[in-house]
Amino acid sequence: MILVGSLVAWITLLWAGWTFLFAGAENALIDTRDAGPISWTERLYFVGYSVFTMGNGDFTPRDGVWQVVTALTTASGMLFVTLSVTYVLSVLSAVTQKRALASSLSGLGSRSAEILTTSWNGEEFNGLELPLNTISTQINTLTSNHKAYPILHYFYTPDTDRAPATAITVFDEMLTLLQFGVPEQHRPNALAIRQARSSVSTYLETLDTAFVQAADESPPVPAISDVHDGGVPTVAPEDFHDAMKTLDDRRRRLLGLLQSDERQWPQ
Repeated sequence: MILVGSLVAWITLLWAGWTFLFAGAENALIDTRDAGPISWTERLYFVGYSVFTMGNGDFTPRDGVWQVVTALTTASGMLFVTLSVTYVLSVLSAVTQKRALASSLSGLGSRSAEILTTSWNGEEFNGLELPLNTISTQINTLTSNHKAYPILHYFYTPDTDRAPATAITVFDEMLTLLQFGVPEQHRPNALAIRQARSSVSTYLETLDTAFVQAADESPPVPAISDVHDGGVPTVAPEDFHDAMKTLDDRRRRLLGLLQSDERQWPQ
């Protein structure tokens, strides 16, 4: 609705603007069929077929500056059609990329602890670095798209598995468990974790353009015991809980994102 409403607003303003310009002079147009005065409806009609290059000849501009103005009217209409099609296709492409990212993240697991326990082979996190790098790139692309097209924040999907808000929250919680809940010697490449963390941070900075505010309350702390029960070495629970205090603002912004998308905090 917002996308269609924007296009309608552009058409209306463009059409009205040229109509007022041609109404600025009584002798701007010539009626080729009737020598009577030109009405507002007829001026609106002339501007309409000029903007949309219909090529009708019921009315013609007077010689001189009004011929140039008519040419500019037609040029603006052609430019508008081209930009509108390009804009809509770009937005739809960005929506597809957004949902593809959510599908990729959901494929790793529906819970943050599940992702870690699944990738743990008893000695190390096997094959986790490649998804971290790939998803970081996808999130950076999503962030760029959001900056170019803030309307992306308002595209909603009822399918939770394809909802980027939920998927990114699970992904960031997984990074939290990995960075603060797993001893350093057992973590994957620190640069990959830092890059993924930075990608999510940059994405969260775009929320202000969509008027998404941080939640008033803090979300529940992830259960480090779930990771430990899956056989993954973990730090002491009290150390992990102390680290969570430094991430309160970040996690409240994630919760605010979920609330704006009518989602629940993932278990």
